[in-house]
Amino acid sequence: MAKRPRIGVTGNGRRWAPSWWCTRFALLLVGAQAVRISVRHQPADEDNFDALIIGGGDDIGPEQYGEPSNPKIRSDPARDALEVRWIKKVLDENVPVMGICRGAQLINIVLEGTLHQDIRDMRKHTRNRVSLVATKEVKLLENSRAREIFATDRLKVNSLHHQAINTVSHRLAIVGRDRDNICQMVEGAADTPILGVQWHPEYLFYLPVQLRIFRWLVAQAK
Repeated sequence: MAKRPRIGVTGNGRRWAPSWWCTRFALLLVGAQAVRISVRHQPADEDNFDALIIGGGDDIGPEQYGEPSNPKIRSDPARDALEVRWIKKVLDENVPVMGICRGAQLINIVLEGTLHQDIRDMRKHTRNRVSLVATKEVKLLENSRAREIFATDRLKVNSLHHQAINTVSHRLAIVGRDRDNICQMVEGAADTPILGVQWHPEYLFYLPVQLRIFRWLVAQAK
């Protein structure tokens, strides 16, 4: 039997963490082993991951991208520091990395991009309502890896965020936007193995098209 790729998954340290369990199950479905990483879950061997997922969760502290603190932002400085360290490590080692929601935003920040702290006033054609099911449409840009991965130019996705990428890093390209033109997906420039999505595909593991992004990560890991 072929060895399963070992993929680190960052997230919060709470015992009940639905995102972790759903990501773990999605990776199991596509033939990979998930290893949990958080401020309370430190992997025994940090140098033995074939790929990394930076998971979703609380807002990122504005100080991470040079903006003043905001009392409306619910941040987790200890988690920010942990995930920044991991992102820098895998980028330096060219290990495949995927960011989910907050994770995509943090990858952009580490690569010197910025965020919109609150996009609710920017929405004109999409809802502010939080939804675990796929209700929002994302258009994928032509000539992108995203289109190859999903084999379509439009996706239905869920939405749990109120922040989004503003200035995109020069090392990333925006390849998916919603109907309000807000960034929904980025990928690494020059074919670097980086993907970031603003939605939560781990909660949509029952949709074959959403599993494609996890299959991409496993293929890159191998």
